[in-house]
Amino acid sequence: MATQLKDRVTTHPIGAHIGVEFHGVDLNHMDEDTFAAMRAALADHGVVFVRDQQLTPEQHIAFARRWGDIDINNYFPANGGHPEIAEVRKAENQQTNIGGGWHTDHSYDQVPAMGSILLARETPPSGGDTLFASMSTAFDSLSEGLKATLRTMRAVHSADHIYSTDGIYAKTDQAADLKGHDVRTRAVHPVIIKHPRTGREILYVNPAFTLHFEGWTREESMPLLTYLYQVGMREEFQCRVQWAPGSIAIWDNRSTWHHAMNDYHGHRRLMHRITISGEPLS
Repeated sequence: MATQLKDRVTTHPIGAHIGVEFHGVDLNHMDEDTFAAMRAALADHGVVFVRDQQLTPEQHIAFARRWGDIDINNYFPANGGHPEIAEVRKAENQQTNIGGGWHTDHSYDQVPAMGSILLARETPPSGGDTLFASMSTAFDSLSEGLKATLRTMRAVHSADHIYSTDGIYAKTDQAADLKGHDVRTRAVHPVIIKHPRTGREILYVNPAFTLHFEGWTREESMPLLTYLYQVGMREEFQCRVQWAPGSIAIWDNRSTWHHAMNDYHGHRRLMHRITISGEPLS
């Protein structure tokens, strides 16, 4: 059901538990009331999506700064003279894409990013959608006994096995585009965190960057982690975003996972991503 905000600005949900799309918005000329509504929608729904925006790199950066400070990405190539903008790209002749598995950005940082702002520059004629999943809804679906156990646990996160010289991407046709192979990451976070705006509890582990539970071996951790990942991947907890040039998504890294579909071989896809700084998890 669409919701009228003011003037011609309306919103409607994308999925049953996650995602809201704003219509009638020009991000270059958005008043404070509309921005406040967008910020509230992000906290409540995890993902905000807007179509048909005309943003220069400078305007993209200015919009991002309304949300907070910007984290510079260690691994992706920057857009020309704009280090704030990381390019997420796949060429016509590449088979591997970036983000082609369920994950949440920057969980391997000591203070993980609040969110990401992804702007579509070039998109394939079909495919290349992004799936998002609600980790607060995933947590809510668990039994009370498992919830209580998970609240006492912490997990170890890293990106070294993904981006290092012998990492996953080093064996693919994305290797030449990436950097930061010598960067070392390790962070320990609660398995269940609370959203700083809503207070809602969130399942904070993900298949890409979570290695094991603190004090457990990986072998001991994987049965429970695998179960939690299966819960997080339930289709009813997801929404799907279909991109076109000028589409932009803002998502909350703390409360969502995302997965970039790799179903457009032979076509180019170029996205500009800005990462917004977060705050310590609790």
